[in-house]
Amino acid sequence: MSFSNIMDSNSYSADHPVDPATESLIAARDRILGPAYRLFYQRPVHLVRGEGTRLYDADGACYLDAYNNVASVGHCHPHVVEAVTRQLSTLNTHTRYLHGGIVDYSRRLLDTLRSEGPDQLDQVMYACTGSEVNDLALRVAEMYTGAKGVIVTTDAYHGNTAAVTAISPSIGGASVLGEHVRTIPPPDSYRIPADELAGRFTADVVTAIDKLVASGAGFSALIVDTIFSSDGIYPDPSVLAPAVDAVHRAGGVFIADEVQPGFGRTGDAMWGFLRHGVAPDLVTMGKPMGNGMPIAAMAARSEILDTFAREIPYFNTFGGNPVTVAAAAAVLDVIEDEKLMRNAAEVGSQLRDEITRLGADHPRIGDVRGTGLYVGVEMIDETGAPDRAGARALVNAMRERRVLISVCGRDGNVLKIRPPMVFSSTDVDWFCTEFAGAVASSF
Repeated sequence: MSFSNIMDSNSYSADHPVDPATESLIAARDRILGPAYRLFYQRPVHLVRGEGTRLYDADGACYLDAYNNVASVGHCHPHVVEAVTRQLSTLNTHTRYLHGGIVDYSRRLLDTLRSEGPDQLDQVMYACTGSEVNDLALRVAEMYTGAKGVIVTTDAYHGNTAAVTAISPSIGGASVLGEHVRTIPPPDSYRIPADELAGRFTADVVTAIDKLVASGAGFSALIVDTIFSSDGIYPDPSVLAPAVDAVHRAGGVFIADEVQPGFGRTGDAMWGFLRHGVAPDLVTMGKPMGNGMPIAAMAARSEILDTFAREIPYFNTFGGNPVTVAAAAAVLDVIEDEKLMRNAAEVGSQLRDEITRLGADHPRIGDVRGTGLYVGVEMIDETGAPDRAGARALVNAMRERRVLISVCGRDGNVLKIRPPMVFSSTDVDWFCTEFAGAVASSF
């Protein structure tokens, strides 16, 4: 089976023994779902229930969830559950019928995009997944610019439709990048001096634009996840502004992929692009938007969207339906009422500080970086090189200690810590106690 960096850096393989009941369930799943799907961990977890930051397996064991931003306001948050239940028991149709919920929610959503930054984002379209809205954004950008060329970072992930698989180098395997795609290195703050990050990133963007124009594809868009999460989590907020200026000078579109860093996770701002002080032309969002309900959106400047909207009728049967919109509205309520953005800033800072303190005694921890409740821990070997095997061992050691994390980055050596935004100081203590033990036992 071919190797996919994003899918296989922390995946189960049959050469790792599991108990008979787990083996039987895995075999049934493989027969019915086929080999394309992956499971986390050398010993997969069979989850049956969740609440807040806690997950429970089939044997009743409790795990600390330090990875899932889908249930961004906590597993089974009662306000979201009540909103979904109420709407589901009343009406669920689609957007070709009038319904006030989608209009009210869209106003609230656009207000969050404009409250601290640009005021040009004034229209929004809906789908069910981040893959779909990134696909839609590429179509909108191509219609606006008349060009097809796209720039992404070297280990980006933007989804799994045909169009976005072609701009997602981290998928790997038999998938291939499109001929209209050029990759650039991420702003690697661990290896590049801080005063060189923005200049290098911008120069790489300009070079890629020139290559796309020379190839005949032209230049349509730069799309980045604004915390570069799949590349290894690089939060420096200085890097995007000059690059976006270069994109606009070349007549291109900047697409901010907020599927992972959005909805207050960074603690500094509601959206990652606001941390960078840039004005996107298109913003895509998904995963945490409905706390597990399938809803995603693309916000746009109307002048960018106009050509596509007038020439291509758009309809998504389930995108923006009343039930998922009710969930999304409830998520905004919880973020506001429980002050989760502030919690992400404060608790995230505690988490990074404590991991940094632990890392000072362990030379295999090369770097601790992040913002809010999005943390990357760079694992290195004795020579200072990226340590994929060590990171994988540590992730599985944490799983055995019932704390769930994963990995990311080109070399699969960056621990990816991205818990629900209700993560607390008590959770930090639990995490760091087990992390210290896992590091001690793994190296």
